[in-house]
Amino acid sequence: MMRRAIAELVGTALLLAVVVGSGIMGQRLAAGNVAIALLGNTIATGAGLVVLIHIFGPVSGAHFNPAVTLAFAMRGEADRRSVPVYIVAQLVGAVLGVWTAHAMFAEPMLQVSVKLRGGPAQGFSELIATFGLIGTIFGTQRSRPEFTPVAVGLYITSAYWFTASTSFANPAVTIARCLSDTFAGISPVSAPLFIIGQLAGTVAAVSFFAWLFREDVQDDQRISDHHLSQS
Repeated sequence: MMRRAIAELVGTALLLAVVVGSGIMGQRLAAGNVAIALLGNTIATGAGLVVLIHIFGPVSGAHFNPAVTLAFAMRGEADRRSVPVYIVAQLVGAVLGVWTAHAMFAEPMLQVSVKLRGGPAQGFSELIATFGLIGTIFGTQRSRPEFTPVAVGLYITSAYWFTASTSFANPAVTIARCLSDTFAGISPVSAPLFIIGQLAGTVAAVSFFAWLFREDVQDDQRISDHHLSQS
């Protein structure tokens, strides 16, 4: 458990260092062009996710996200005793990752974002972003588990651009980004709506994909039973 918790903490810290650090770099180099800054932020985040999941997946599953941990717990695929440990590790790691990015770019360590991201559309965007993320994980693990890291990176890369919220899809990321008044920041006032959307998207995804894949599971069982009867 200690090794898994440390893997979640360090993996989440590196993820936030990528998200916040690439946001700072993009903003500094883009000369005021927000689209270019976001593109740099997007590419770095998607690529970093692929690598981090490959590194830490064999140890902890590389959740890096309370929503993912809760989704596996709801499906009965996670030790319930590990759930609070994972979530605490993810939250601590996320904050440490933000501070790491600040240190690398000579930013003040302690900050609070003033960037408002309010309105129902933002919350709905987070619901959709999280729903798609959970679906990506469940779908690829069912059919092509070796492709999951790449699929997650690709999905987040696309969701940066097709969602109005730029796809946080992660309560730990949301909370930690409140502590960075940089390109990737979010005001603490806006965070609750994001987290509500993320949790709603998690519940919706677990329910929907359990229903969607149930028939295939039953078909597999019928095929197995048929083979047994023939033997």
